[in-house]
Amino acid sequence: MKKKIMTLALSATMVFALAACGSDSSASGSSSASAASDVSAVSDVSSASEETAEAVSTDSAAEEKPETITIQCLNASGEEADLEVPYDPERIAILDMACLDILDSLGVGDRVVGSASTSLEYLQNYVNDENIANLGTIKEADLEAVMACEPDVIFIGGRLSSSYDALSEIAPVVYLATDTEAGVVESVRNNASTIASMFGLDEKVDALMADFDERIQTLADFAEGKTAIVGMCTSGSFNVLGNDGRCSLIGVEVGFDNIGVDADVDTSTHGNEASFEFIVDKNPDYIFVMDRDAAIGTDGAQLAQDIMENELVQSTDAYRNGNLIYLEHPAVWYTAEGGIQALDVMLQDLESTLLS
Repeated sequence: MKKKIMTLALSATMVFALAACGSDSSASGSSSASAASDVSAVSDVSSASEETAEAVSTDSAAEEKPETITIQCLNASGEEADLEVPYDPERIAILDMACLDILDSLGVGDRVVGSASTSLEYLQNYVNDENIANLGTIKEADLEAVMACEPDVIFIGGRLSSSYDALSEIAPVVYLATDTEAGVVESVRNNASTIASMFGLDEKVDALMADFDERIQTLADFAEGKTAIVGMCTSGSFNVLGNDGRCSLIGVEVGFDNIGVDADVDTSTHGNEASFEFIVDKNPDYIFVMDRDAAIGTDGAQLAQDIMENELVQSTDAYRNGNLIYLEHPAVWYTAEGGIQALDVMLQDLESTLLS
């Protein structure tokens, strides 16, 4: 009997416990739903806050981006001057291959809407693109074509300095050139930095220029104590070049003793015509030849080899020792000397003949 009473008591206890449990479960479920609702609301607020913050950040970035930037380049007189240009320009007109070379290296070539013609193989995509207007040549711009392509900025080199004012009526003109006093390498670095600053790409320049100094030093070690005559073949003659213009890389940075001309003689354009007796008299260790006619594609022009390899030149130490060197890529040396990719090609021309 006692055992039966205890069993009934336990059963009653379990019934009450289950009822209480069900009540707690219902309350808990209600509390959980309420908590979930609160979390969802907090999440929505947080998400909205993040979106607002992102929008504010984007607006702030847009506000911080300048509309214009002031750079240093050359004016119509070839003197350094400040120039205000659009920051991050979208439409670019190119009338200088060294500048196009740099823009291409920086990865902003897709902004080019018009370009002068060029024979440079590595820049042919700009010439052959039907969406890029033909603006004439690096010596003679088609002003109507330049105006029609509605550029934000125009790039030119020294050959078009006389057109600076006319072009400036269309858009700001960035006129950059090689400074032989600073040297070709430093000129490329400076000009690339100027162009990069217009797009906020300053950090790219050091990487693009990374190995040039070391390569120059290797060539300079080789050239130490060696003499050279540097010149170009044009219209059937040989013109000597000094250290004040084209091919100055050979005498300035690489360091060959350029004995072809006196330091005070201006040879910055096409050099000075020299007789082959002059070359024999100087008898240099090396003769470097740039074929201008090949560079500009002169029809029917005499090849540099046909001009140079005569009996007089063949009597020099340079020829007898296999040191009559024809620069392999004359168009690069003649039309794009201030470019990053051009500098690489020029050094390769020297390395392949001097260090191999």
